[in-house]
Amino acid sequence: MKKFSLFTSRQGHTTKNTWVCIVCLILMAVLVGCASGPGKNEEIEIERTTFSFDQDKAPYDVFPEYRIKPGDMLDVLFQIHTWKERDSFRIGVDNTVAVKFVNNPELNEEQLVRPDGTISLPYVGIVKVVGKTVNELATELRKKYAKILQDPELYVTVPEFRAAIKELKTDLHTAPRGLSRLVTVRPDGYVTFPLVGDMYAAFKTIPELSEELNAKYEKILPDLHCDLFLQKHSGSFIYVIGEVKSPGIYRIEKPISVVAAIARAGSYTSEAKRNSVFVIRRHAKKMVATRLDLEETLSLTRESRFFFLQPDDIIYVPRTWLGTASEVARKIADVLLFNGWGIGIGFSYELHTEPTVNKYRR
Repeated sequence: MKKFSLFTSRQGHTTKNTWVCIVCLILMAVLVGCASGPGKNEEIEIERTTFSFDQDKAPYDVFPEYRIKPGDMLDVLFQIHTWKERDSFRIGVDNTVAVKFVNNPELNEEQLVRPDGTISLPYVGIVKVVGKTVNELATELRKKYAKILQDPELYVTVPEFRAAIKELKTDLHTAPRGLSRLVTVRPDGYVTFPLVGDMYAAFKTIPELSEELNAKYEKILPDLHCDLFLQKHSGSFIYVIGEVKSPGIYRIEKPISVVAAIARAGSYTSEAKRNSVFVIRRHAKKMVATRLDLEETLSLTRESRFFFLQPDDIIYVPRTWLGTASEVARKIADVLLFNGWGIGIGFSYELHTEPTVNKYRR
């Protein structure tokens, strides 16, 4: 009996230790579970992402850059920098040149430089004047008239040297903000500027177009400078197609997530394949498609990632799993042609899958 009693006591002690171990393991499992997933009142920071070739343009709260589109209205503000000091003044085609003779005033001439850069003077005929300084022209004319006159005394002046700028001021007399002109980018991407004519503006940034335009004005009128402003933009749009309740074209004023875009389109239909949603963006000469798992996104775990959109992105919510880029391209082409939009057709496609997406069909 004593032996049995001793055995029983040890067994009870062993059983007690076993239960303590089990309880500890359960507590550890609960703690690990709490650490791996969001608990009550716990804040979870969700990563924001976009295409790999756009990652360096974060943050995603603003568009990385604005590129001019057909339909945009630009305000061209002209400035005449007459206060700038130049190393030398050279005669141009819009200048008036006066040649004065001290002892022979009957030979005096004042002429507007012709488009070919010449003027005509008595006895010596046609003289090339464009590109020369006043002193260089005076020295040349003294040599020419030395063959005709004894000790010719003459001097050259330029009484009017901004005729083209005066014409520009007259042309812009209706502008309410001074020397400015409102111009609209045509559907072909071109815009017409005063004196310069047509320039291709589509898909350029405002600074890029401004630099190119000022380079042209510098060749025409060195004192003329212009500043470009975006007076009115035609808008930024995204396209939501496929298994959503209200597919269509939606205007956006700032970057939004794929979830927000689908919400604008009335959310998913019951047939939507939410773990295989595609975002298509034009990059160089290709349309790059990325597959997203929005079931993972909406689970709001630490692995969730909100994918942000840019203007002209296409969000396609399919009904079935699409495994290749050609399948994605064909399905999108069918939807776009059916709706009469016809965007992105004719481009080659690349397909990428987010790491969190199960690559096997579900």
